[in-house]
Amino acid sequence: MLPIQRQTLIAAFETAAQAVLGHPVQGVTLEKPKDASHGDVACNLAMQVAKAAKKNPRELAQALVAEVQSNPTCAGLVASIDIAGPGFINIRLSEQARAQVVQAVLAQGAQFGESAAHAGQTVLIEFVSANPTGPLHVGHGRQAALGDAMSAVMATQGWNVYKEFYYNDAGVQIQTLATSVQCRAKGLKPGDAAWPESAYNGDYIADIANDFLAGKEVKAADGDAVKGTGDADDFEAIRAFAVAYLRAEQDLDLKAFGVQFDNFYLESSLYTDGKVEEAVQKMVASGKTYEEGGALWLKSTDFGDDKDRVMRKSEGGYTYFVPDVAYHIAKFRRGFGKVINIQGTDHHGTIARVRAGLQAADVGIPQGYPDYVLHKMVTVMKGGQEVKISKRAGSYVTVRDLICWSGGVDESRPMLEQPEALTKGRDAVRFFLVSRKADTEFVFDVDLALSQSDENPVYYVQYAHARIHSILDQWGGDQAALSKAALGLLTAPSELALIRTLAAYGDVLQKSADELAPHHVAFYLRELAGAFHTFYNAERVLVDDVAVKEARLALLVAVATVLANGLRVLGVSAPKRM
Repeated sequence: MLPIQRQTLIAAFETAAQAVLGHPVQGVTLEKPKDASHGDVACNLAMQVAKAAKKNPRELAQALVAEVQSNPTCAGLVASIDIAGPGFINIRLSEQARAQVVQAVLAQGAQFGESAAHAGQTVLIEFVSANPTGPLHVGHGRQAALGDAMSAVMATQGWNVYKEFYYNDAGVQIQTLATSVQCRAKGLKPGDAAWPESAYNGDYIADIANDFLAGKEVKAADGDAVKGTGDADDFEAIRAFAVAYLRAEQDLDLKAFGVQFDNFYLESSLYTDGKVEEAVQKMVASGKTYEEGGALWLKSTDFGDDKDRVMRKSEGGYTYFVPDVAYHIAKFRRGFGKVINIQGTDHHGTIARVRAGLQAADVGIPQGYPDYVLHKMVTVMKGGQEVKISKRAGSYVTVRDLICWSGGVDESRPMLEQPEALTKGRDAVRFFLVSRKADTEFVFDVDLALSQSDENPVYYVQYAHARIHSILDQWGGDQAALSKAALGLLTAPSELALIRTLAAYGDVLQKSADELAPHHVAFYLRELAGAFHTFYNAERVLVDDVAVKEARLALLVAVATVLANGLRVLGVSAPKRM
């Protein structure tokens, strides 16, 4: 049911409980019956309060039902109420109430299902945050799909969403990148006796070295242009060029994936701006650190960690969680009271350390800040075989590989010059990677992504949307006139199932935002597409009876609208022809 209908019915049960029990009852809930034949919505209030009220639950249910049925606010909303078993209350909505669902979709269009519950509140969502040491891999792709969809879901609930990418452009890995490029620039290659064991082996390292020697210029989306000097002995120039080169490459990965960020934040700036040293000083001043074995330790066990953590190593240099503490202090000071980090499960140990450091710094940050969503990695299957490496990356499958394979992109031509294949690949990758809970393993089957069958979930949903538009094109009438259709004629089981599914969209968005779980939207879209296909196989739309035809067309416009709305949340296109 629509949120306003749900609120009306909940309020009616609360009023009924007050009348029957003589005191208010909070937390009344309504549920969707597992069996649609039992009604549109169910309430187990009588079962919940019977013991405390010392009443028979079925008799209590009968008293509650009598009060609800006599409540004038339910007139036109409730058609009938039945009591099942020991006291379950099953409610059937009126034809008028069901019609209001379709009318609401037609009237609200792209805004249907959205809420202003968090209007005026801001959230920073950090995701991808890859080291600029190589192309984005499929794990980053899962982060990008999750983060972008989560941002869109939260925006539907009124949140002002700020998307940020944190570049780890400092530390050992950047040194390894520069060393790898320098070796290539000096003519070494993987397998040579002098090739460092820790060096990166992908073909992209040779590309960077060649462009550096050729004096080419590279520029990331938010950075200054960096020109290769051609001097293979200038390590710092190589480092700066390599970082800029790979940031620009990752920009192309993100563009291919259709993901945009509001800000890119550099780890190196935390050092140059003195934020790391300031954070360390605050933790020391709070008395939550100590020196031992030449190292500086954080008393993280004081904040629930399983052991104390090294902050500054005995040989010098901070451990990786220290700049993370400084970064989150900066987030808080920038006004972001709610922060969500989307990271791989390999960052699980970071959570306790960062939160302990933030509490030790004693700058007013609340406990439990920030929120984390951790995701497991992705296994890629192609041709029935697991794909473990990419020639371009050297050791892993890249996001661009996955998009190209899933869209049938001709890899002999520039990817961005093949918009149709690129869109198909991006749609498949986005939908697939958000279609499971973040903390579950995921197997990405490229062959399934390419298939045009009901087994391909994104094709199944998009085809439902396209099929509806094919029916509307065949009809050729004025869709605006369908707002006056006699929707009370929609009484067939498949029609009622579609209406019930449409009405659930707002609840799905709210649940997705509350649980930080956009996979609920993907599940819902498959359910709605399934309900449409069931209807399509059961009922003709373009019948001779004009009133019935217009009612069914109005229903289909509503279904297409919600399918498009949900696909947009996931960053997936809603084609009108396939």
